Amino acid sequence: MSKTEGQAEDRPAPGGSLAHRVPDLGALELLLAVARLGSLGGAARELGITQPAASSRIRSMERQLGVALVDRSPRGSRLTDAGALVTDWARRIVEAAEAFDVGAQALRDRRDSRLRVAASMTIAEYLLPGWLLALRAQRPDTAVSLLAGNSAAVAERLLADEADLGFVEGLTVPPGLDSAVIAHDRLIVVTAPAHPWARRRRPLAADELATTPLILREKGSGTRQVLDVALGGLARPLIELSSTTAVKAAAVSGAGPAVLSELAVGEELAMRRLVSIPLDSVRLHRSLRAVWPVGHRPTGPARELLSLTRG
Repeated sequence: MSKTEGQAEDRPAPGGSLAHRVPDLGALELLLAVARLGSLGGAARELGITQPAASSRIRSMERQLGVALVDRSPRGSRLTDAGALVTDWARRIVEAAEAFDVGAQALRDRRDSRLRVAASMTIAEYLLPGWLLALRAQRPDTAVSLLAGNSAAVAERLLADEADLGFVEGLTVPPGLDSAVIAHDRLIVVTAPAHPWARRRRPLAADELATTPLILREKGSGTRQVLDVALGGLARPLIELSSTTAVKAAAVSGAGPAVLSELAVGEELAMRRLVSIPLDSVRLHRSLRAVWPVGHRPTGPARELLSLTRG
C-alpha cells in the first residue's frame, strides 16, 4: 500500500452527522491545554485525567480529522502547523460553548426563581403550608404562588402550563397527567353535636347517607367524586360550597351533615364542635397525588417540593 493510499485511509468519511466529524468539547479543551502548557502531561493533570488517557484522546482526534495535531518529544509536546490551525478553531468553539453554558444557567436560574403550584382544597389548606415552609428553608429565593381549586381545575391549570406541579384528591388521575401517590386520606361523616345523628346508637347505613341531603363540595372536587362512587349516587345537596373551610363552617353551624377529610376536622372533633358519625360497611378512602403533564416530570423547585411531600 502506498503512502498516499495510507493517508487517504486516515481521512474521515465525507457527509454524515457533525457529531461524527467534529471532535467533542473534552478533546478540544485538551488540545487547547496542550497548546497553552506545551506538555501533554501538564494538560492531562490540569483536566484531571491520566497521561495515557490524554494521549489516546489526541490520537483519536487525529484519526477523526485525518491530520497530525501534536508532535511529541522528550522535551514536550508541540503543535503541528495543522494543530495550530485546529487550535484556533477549537478556541472559538469552546468560547461559544461557554456562552451557551452561561445562557443555559441563566434559564435555569429564571426557572428556579419561581414555582407555581395548583392544589385541590384539602391539600392546599392542610398539607401544603408545611411543605412550602420546608421548601422555603431550602430555597429562600424561590417565589411560590399557590392556586387552590378542585381537582378538575388543577388538571386544567397544569395542561394550560399555568402551574409547574399539582396536587389532587380524586379516585383517578385526570387525563393527560402523570402522578405519584404522596399520602392516603379518609373521609368521615360529621355533624354538629345537636344534630340527631350525633345521638344515634348504630352506625349510619350507606343507603341512608346516600339519600340524605348533605353539605357538599361542588362537582369536580375529589371529595365529592369519592363519596359519589362509594355510595352509587347522592341526594340533591343541602348546600353546595366551593371550599373545605366553607363546608366545615356550615356543618359547625348546624346547617346539616357533611363529609370531610380527617385532615380538615381534627381540631373541631377535639373541641366537640363537630361529631364523627360511624358508618356501616362504607369505606371512604382515597389517595392524595402529585400530578404533572405526561412526559414533563418535575424539575428544579417543583422536584424538590415533590420530594418533601414524601419525607
